[in-house]
Amino acid sequence: MKVQPHSCSLSDFPASVISAQGIKVLQADEGKRSVITIPGVEYARKSGIPLHINILMPRPEEGEKTVFPLIMFVQGSAWFKQEITQQLAQLVYFARRGFIIAMAEYRPSTVAPFPAQVKDARTALSFMIRHAAEYHADPERFVLWGDSSGGHTVTMLAVTNGDPYFSDEEDSSLPIRGVVDYYGPVNLGTMNDEPSTQDHDAPDSPEGMVLGGVRVSEHPDLVSAASPLTYIRETSRLPPFLIMHGDKDRLVPYGQSVLLYRKLAECKQKVDMYRITGADHAGNAFWTAEEPLQITESFIKSCCLLS
Repeated sequence: MKVQPHSCSLSDFPASVISAQGIKVLQADEGKRSVITIPGVEYARKSGIPLHINILMPRPEEGEKTVFPLIMFVQGSAWFKQEITQQLAQLVYFARRGFIIAMAEYRPSTVAPFPAQVKDARTALSFMIRHAAEYHADPERFVLWGDSSGGHTVTMLAVTNGDPYFSDEEDSSLPIRGVVDYYGPVNLGTMNDEPSTQDHDAPDSPEGMVLGGVRVSEHPDLVSAASPLTYIRETSRLPPFLIMHGDKDRLVPYGQSVLLYRKLAECKQKVDMYRITGADHAGNAFWTAEEPLQITESFIKSCCLLS
């Protein structure tokens, strides 16, 4: 006799009684969520090219209406074309802990110079807020996170929030809860003031290219416009910042983050900074070491009012 289909919740569904000698038994452990990957979501077309978001989403339970805080992550690339999945494996750490991760693509400097990258990040964030319900994201609880040029991008987005010059969107300022900046540039005109493995002043350098293919030292106006220091004031109402940087960074000198930390502190904004001793640009010291990730998670949770 065929068994009729059951239509009921998991808790009411009967466990199988079929067995065989030698089968080992494990109790189901639902303590950690699995992660759904939603790649290549097109959020806009600009300068004739599609721009994408890769989304990591904690798998909702059947019928669950829970919404999760959102982390919008901008992958560093020296402002050239990003590999936006570069930190995907590491960011699963946060998706499993109950965060939606949106890895946003920006136009490379070879296609559009500054402030295109800030505008694109702003558009990506607006897209995620508009589509929050579709991805189980909480539109009122979101933080920005970026590394290297991505750190510069999210910092600029936060300090210019509400300025129409840095946005292609019609909506006003957004309630950004926090900013995580991993080893991001701050003042492109002082990148050569510390030891580095490259010339940051040349027209074909990452800094020269993002400013439009110019020699950086010859364009102080562009340098000022592209520096978050220009927009931070005591009257600013900025979200809390978390900054991490290695003191042996060969690409973005450690002093860049010190500039940002000093400015935020002097203007009485909330900021914490961690110097990672012996750490180079990116790498294991940030992405596999437990302490930096735990500090970052605690910071994001506090910004999103999570216990």
